[in-house]
Amino acid sequence: MNPLRRLWAVVIKELRQIRRDRISLVMIVMIPVVDLLLFGYAINYNPRGLDAAIADQAVTATSRAAVMDLQATGVVDTVAVVDSPQQLVEMLRRGEISVGITIPPDFERRVLDGRPAMQVMVDGTDTVVQAAANQIAQLPLEDPGGHRAARAAPQIEVVSFYNPERRSAVSIVPGLIGIILTMTMTMFTAMAIVRERERGNMELLIATPLARGELMVGKVLPYAAIGLIQTTLILVLGFWFFDVPLRGSLLDVYLASLLLIFANLAMGLLISTHARTQFQAIQVAMLVFLPSILISGFMFPFAGMPDVVQWGAEALPMTQFLRLVRGIMLRGASIWELWTSILALGAFTAVTMALAIARFRKRLD
Repeated sequence: MNPLRRLWAVVIKELRQIRRDRISLVMIVMIPVVDLLLFGYAINYNPRGLDAAIADQAVTATSRAAVMDLQATGVVDTVAVVDSPQQLVEMLRRGEISVGITIPPDFERRVLDGRPAMQVMVDGTDTVVQAAANQIAQLPLEDPGGHRAARAAPQIEVVSFYNPERRSAVSIVPGLIGIILTMTMTMFTAMAIVRERERGNMELLIATPLARGELMVGKVLPYAAIGLIQTTLILVLGFWFFDVPLRGSLLDVYLASLLLIFANLAMGLLISTHARTQFQAIQVAMLVFLPSILISGFMFPFAGMPDVVQWGAEALPMTQFLRLVRGIMLRGASIWELWTSILALGAFTAVTMALAIARFRKRLD
């Protein structure tokens, strides 16, 4: 036979095999489409609409005009009005806002004297938010006469809480816990059922008196212990090499990590009930892992994404975990103060695990 014909026969064989592999066909289309949409549409380095609260102690026409000017920039979006700067600090600690704006009682006098007349408090756990707040500091303030005189120095003072040195490691290391747990936990369990089928162990499991739920939970628990070991390793290395602070409870960090671990394990099991081979399981796991990195707020600013992308990101366990771990480690918040993220992770785990158990069948087909 001609070598070219033999080569062509192999090519045809591979194309037919790919055509029969429905998951691979979906991945061929989905991966470039998802990448294009995420990088071209969802990711924006200039965050807009940062949740902000205002403490206007001057309560004058000039101070209200200054607040309107800040909102007109599009960088901040006022979600609350409070009475004192102390309330702003507490809201920052609980993660309810990213920016707190304080206007002192002598605001107009400060503007006329050319002194700092407004203070912007920023949640420094996200360095991108700090950079956006620095843009606000360049805004000229209007004096009581309606004039905007050029100032030698900014009249808006930016104060960074929780990371005044703007060290990127402080915000990255807590997020790395979530990234590593998402990658390893989802990947390990995505191949769990598939591996049993490929190795011929499914016949033994079918013969056991185990219920479907017992088998699935038994598959999950060993990996949960592995996830806690990984969490400990990242924490120790983060403290050792990068001096990452732990302002909250270590127990709360482990509880938050467990919530993410079980959410990712449930997702991995659901993937394993769809995949027929370990290669397919890895493909689908990577498709889930990609948005967890890009739109959860770990790599790119969450506030810079379109609303529809933010709504989708809220369903990702990684998004909720980032709020938990950064709040606990960097802001010193209690895990129970961040109860909305706890509920979101719990609901995700329950629904995903129920779907995985419902799809799993103790049979070879």
